[in-house]
Amino acid sequence: MKIEQYDNIYFLGIGGIGMSALARWFMKKGLKVSGYDRTATTLTAALEAEGMAIHYDDNVTSIPAEVRNQKDKTLVVFTPAIPKDHREHAYLKEQGYTILKRSEVLGLITKGYKTIGVAGTHGKTTTSSMVSHILHTAGRNMVGFLGGITTNYRSNLIMQGDVTPDTTVVVEADEFDRSFLRLFPQIAIITSADADHLDIYGDHNALITSFRDYIKQINTGGALIIHESVADQLAAGMDHVTKYVYSMSRGQFFAGNITASSGFFEFDLHGLGSVEHVRLGVPGFHNIENAIAASVAAHLCGVPTATIVEALGSFKGVKRRFEYIVKGKKVVYVDDYAHHPTEIEAFLRSMKSMYPERKLTVIFQPHLFSRTRDFAEGFSTSLSLADELLLMDIYPARELPIPGVDADMLMKDITSPVKIRCSKNDLMDKLASLDLDVVVTVGAGDIDTFIEPIKKLVETKYEV
Repeated sequence: MKIEQYDNIYFLGIGGIGMSALARWFMKKGLKVSGYDRTATTLTAALEAEGMAIHYDDNVTSIPAEVRNQKDKTLVVFTPAIPKDHREHAYLKEQGYTILKRSEVLGLITKGYKTIGVAGTHGKTTTSSMVSHILHTAGRNMVGFLGGITTNYRSNLIMQGDVTPDTTVVVEADEFDRSFLRLFPQIAIITSADADHLDIYGDHNALITSFRDYIKQINTGGALIIHESVADQLAAGMDHVTKYVYSMSRGQFFAGNITASSGFFEFDLHGLGSVEHVRLGVPGFHNIENAIAASVAAHLCGVPTATIVEALGSFKGVKRRFEYIVKGKKVVYVDDYAHHPTEIEAFLRSMKSMYPERKLTVIFQPHLFSRTRDFAEGFSTSLSLADELLLMDIYPARELPIPGVDADMLMKDITSPVKIRCSKNDLMDKLASLDLDVVVTVGAGDIDTFIEPIKKLVETKYEV
């Protein structure tokens, strides 16, 4: 099939971060875009403002007339998060519409272009955003399909220039539901392969196998940019590609002379010749590694080193990835999407290194019952870095409750001096009772709905 044969694109779950990037792409291509989502959000409001018709009730009569009347000219795109009993999905299936997963559509779009795929259980959103920003800064014809809202562009779709055979497409290669196996990149970055999504994979070995299958799909003669920690495990025997190994302190590409100033890092980049005093526009030790991987990808695309350095300095990050909400003298408030123990530990260690003499208050919302169960020990260990912890209830997302699995199971092994259980209803009251210094919100659920209330509390109470 060819996407060019359709006039209408209808999204089931249009407000998802990956889905909305596709919706924006089709809108810019001049197609009629509409969709359903369960709840209205800031993102769906932005999509509506861009001209997309969106409704929030699962009702067949709410499907736009052009979708119902032009079956052969309509492509339906759905997210696996759509429940099995969804009425609109059942109707469109019964009527014989062409229905594809988001990953299938992304695979079709990227087929005709040079593709840079960024995979990893953490780090892929920031790294793919960095690659996109460097290419954009270099003036290249490019498209970036991203899993977060970039601060520089205020969008999860970055486009520059005409879409031609020379266009470079940057995509997040998502391991969830094995979505990345729809992609066949020329350049692939793999940042990590920690155990995750065990509700899909069953065990870590199956996840590793899937990553190796993804590497096999890199075009022969292409490039694999891979973190040193997983290079041997994932890339052994992959002789059809050229391998570039990176990490913080060793490999072909690494950082030296790392210094911190005002919460940001400066470093020398080894491996691209002598590149000194790279100033990173976003905080966090882990972002140094992300920047190294992005730099190697840009270098392979022929971007001059000076342009890479310039772009890294002007990169302002991604919403909900180490995002400063309040940066006052009395109180600092940072929000982060971390939802896996490895991510949480990296984030909290960076916070403590940046503010070593200050008290760290962490508000954490666990994401998924299965993930909480599978990594309970890791969560308790990483959260113990907090001086004060407010632990919220589990955000279920697509899951039903699992007997015996709740946030309380983490509490007994957390060693923070102060640890408080809370719900959405009493979070703000319990937070207001504390004397705050450096405070962070952490999690991938709907904890982001508390960002504005917490910001208001901090600004009012501490006269920021």
